Amino acid sequence: MSEHVNHLGQPMSFAVPNWSERLPPPRTAMQGRFCRVVSLEPERHAAALYAANRKDEEGRMWSYLSYGPFSSFEDYLAKMNEWLKEDWHIHAIIHETSGLAAGVASYMRIEPEAGSIEVGAIMYSPCLQRTTAGTEAMYLMMKRAFDELGYRRYEWRCNSLNEASINAAKRLGFQLEGILRQANVLKGHNRDTAWFSIVDREWPQIRAAFEAWLAPDNFDSTGRQRRTLTQIRSQHP
Repeated sequence: MSEHVNHLGQPMSFAVPNWSERLPPPRTAMQGRFCRVVSLEPERHAAALYAANRKDEEGRMWSYLSYGPFSSFEDYLAKMNEWLKEDWHIHAIIHETSGLAAGVASYMRIEPEAGSIEVGAIMYSPCLQRTTAGTEAMYLMMKRAFDELGYRRYEWRCNSLNEASINAAKRLGFQLEGILRQANVLKGHNRDTAWFSIVDREWPQIRAAFEAWLAPDNFDSTGRQRRTLTQIRSQHP
């Protein structure tokens, strides 16, 4: 039974005093130690992204997306320009070591009145997969949503059969909310969608775990992590 009831004795959820509509995310860059997250500009980023994506010779990174793989740079560029017409805030992730764009991630389903935002359309090339830069990019985007803008809810959705995406969501601190059955049809196949979230009351502990993981003393002289992000979170629940 909820501790909150209205004047009719009906259960209500907790109060959110002084709530006001949030601002949409700005287009300014987010700078970390290992990466920089910037607004996507095809003329600056498309060639490097296409080259990085081509390192996935089997096309595994596209299996659970509604687009790709792309047989030519022209096809990729055309699709990128289509993405820019969507109601997304699309970002290129620049790896500080190379100075080149190596992946893409977007703010989607932006609902300022509810304080809810999704991170999606994540396309990490092999150059960014399983890297510190790739994890830091997700931290920077979360930090902007929660700390800079005051959003209450941060979402992640993926194909329920996409084991890599599900494992990534859990590693980053998202909680599974459920499976939406037959949510879509992609590339001729049914898609059940796994829906995850982080809410604002969970963010302080998640942020602390990210910052402990990203700290210089968590990496040895070769750049190898001493403690995993999952280990850090389990030690400080």
